Amino acid sequence: MDSLHHDPHGPVLLVGGYGTVGSALARAAAAHWPLLLAGRSPQRAHDLAAETSAEVRAWDLSDPTPFSATARAVVTLVNDPHDRVLTAALRGGVAYVDITRWTSRLQRALTLTTLAAPTAPVLLSSGWMGGVVPLVAAALAHELGGLDSVEVAIRYDLADRAGADSVEFMDRLGIEFEVLEQGRRHLVAPLSSTRTIDIGGHATKVTRIDTPEQFTLPLTLGASTATTRIGFSSTASTSALVGLGRVGFFRYARGPRWQGLRRRLLHAPGTGGRAQLRVDATGPAGQRRATVTDPAGQAHMTAVGALLGLRRVLGADGAPAPAAGVVFPEHTPQPAQVGAALEAGGVDMALSTPTPRDEAA
Repeated sequence: MDSLHHDPHGPVLLVGGYGTVGSALARAAAAHWPLLLAGRSPQRAHDLAAETSAEVRAWDLSDPTPFSATARAVVTLVNDPHDRVLTAALRGGVAYVDITRWTSRLQRALTLTTLAAPTAPVLLSSGWMGGVVPLVAAALAHELGGLDSVEVAIRYDLADRAGADSVEFMDRLGIEFEVLEQGRRHLVAPLSSTRTIDIGGHATKVTRIDTPEQFTLPLTLGASTATTRIGFSSTASTSALVGLGRVGFFRYARGPRWQGLRRRLLHAPGTGGRAQLRVDATGPAGQRRATVTDPAGQAHMTAVGALLGLRRVLGADGAPAPAAGVVFPEHTPQPAQVGAALEAGGVDMALSTPTPRDEAA
């Protein structure tokens, strides 16, 4: 049985701490806390460990060999299909951050955590880009006096670097998912309701995708509509993906046999690109738009989100740590500081001029 023990002076445990996102987080976190990097191939972490003065240990979540460590907090940066890291953190009373779950797994983690009566905070931060999207939504809701609707559009740069775990959602593209629109819940198909939206000066064709903030934002901020769409930097690539969805490829080409092909459709790591997304919010005071840009790419933006989540559960962001139990990024006690926190991590959040509600109507 895996065993994690809380030590307020111990290291921060990063599970998957030397992958694409994990490496970026390790470099950012090393300035603040001692680190323990864990994963299935510890030899890959040699240079990073020397750079960050981190300890490295093996923990293969697909191998039943038990793992034991002490930590002040744990961040899961790889898929944990059997909830091993979460379960160990709950048993040991260790503050926990997870950025890797798609919606159904987040819902399972929410149930598991609630039933376990946790004694430390559990931050489920799997909203797009390590919780950056729900953080921005919280900032906009703060300015608007609430959140009636939120629409997210993501521009996925095909030149960017992407770890294999970041494209796990490709396996969900044949499964309908539930959303809330105008206060009514209904099922929508992935890769549907396509439109073209300007994201940071780029006309981007975007289409529906299942992401956790569409589940959490109505619960936490009261949004009656929450939608997320994604598109590639190449319109032709987005059109090809939508076309495959229309002919049922992702519905019928499921299972291990077609897994490699499904992943190759998206996982083509480049040398680096620019991560951009847009969040449009409507609230009692009107409308506001935020365009979020990270010139260092999506892995870096995700790592920034994970770092902010880690600071939150440790109470290292200028506010007391949350009480034991489940929290989401949008529960931030400092929504007015979200822009500054992102900027400190190298991520720009540009806000539009507010539109009063009567003019927006």
